[in-house]
Amino acid sequence: EKGGNAKQGPPLWGVIGRTAGTYDGFGYSEANKNSGILWSDKHMFEYLINPKKYMPGTKMVFAGIKKEKERADLCAYLNNAK
Repeated sequence: EKGGNAKQGPPLWGVIGRTAGTYDGFGYSEANKNSGILWSDKHMFEYLINPKKYMPGTKMVFAGIKKEKERADLCAYLNNAK
């Protein structure tokens, strides 16, 4: 949702094209803030497999999405949320 607040995580509206760890109002891990990742389809697709493996030190508690189609669908949705 555009203009959403940071709650359990930062708002996902506009995440594609945003530098990781930069949304004001959310307490990111140092790993996230220092990753240098500019979120793209490619980064998000790989990150969603296993966030803790993709970004060691992240605070994100999420097991990941193993099914390729589900990750692709989510990336397509996030791409439209800008």
